[in-house]
Formats: sequence, C-alpha cells, structure tokens
Amino acid sequence: MRIQWSLIAGLIFALLTAIFAVINVDPVQVNFGFDVVNIPLILVILGCALIGGIIVGSYGIFRQYKLQKQIKSLYAELTKLRDADTSLDSFNTDNDGLTGGLN
Repeated sequence: MRIQWSLIAGLIFALLTAIFAVINVDPVQVNFGFDVVNIPLILVILGCALIGGIIVGSYGIFRQYKLQKQIKSLYAELTKLRDADTSLDSFNTDNDGLTGGLN
C-alpha cells in the first residue's frame, strides 16, 4: 500500500512540475560559467527536475546496495552462530551421557 501512495504522490508531483513548466515557456539566460545561452524556461525546469531525480535515484540505489551488503554479512554471522550453537548442543548431549551415572 505504501508503494501505491508513493507512486500516486510522484505522479502528482510530476503533473504539477509539467504544468508549471508549460506555463513558463519564456526564454531565459543561463550562465554555464564558460558560456551564456538563451534556453526556454520549460527546458531549465524539466532539466533540473531530471537531474534531481537522477541524484535521488542514485542515492537510493547506493543505499540499497549498502543495506544488501550489511544483510549478507549479518546472515553469514547468524549462520556461523547457529552452527556453533548446534555443535555446542551436540557436545553437551555427549557429556550428559558420560556424567549421568556419576551423580
């Protein structure tokens, strides 16, 4: 359900951005530091929204990769601890049989 609400919110934001961009079609001067060009404001708005989306998406992918790596590490540690616990249980079971007659 959360994914659906995120999708709806994203679509609403995209629609508002598109409406805002279509309203502002006047050419504006953009200074790139090495050159000054006249670009329609719609391209500037959509370009900035695209760059922002790429940055946020890249951060999300990096974070997901980092979390997957952590999950894999923790799973390996859990498996190691379970194996150690199993071997300890079998060791205790063997010792209980040997010392049971001495009490």
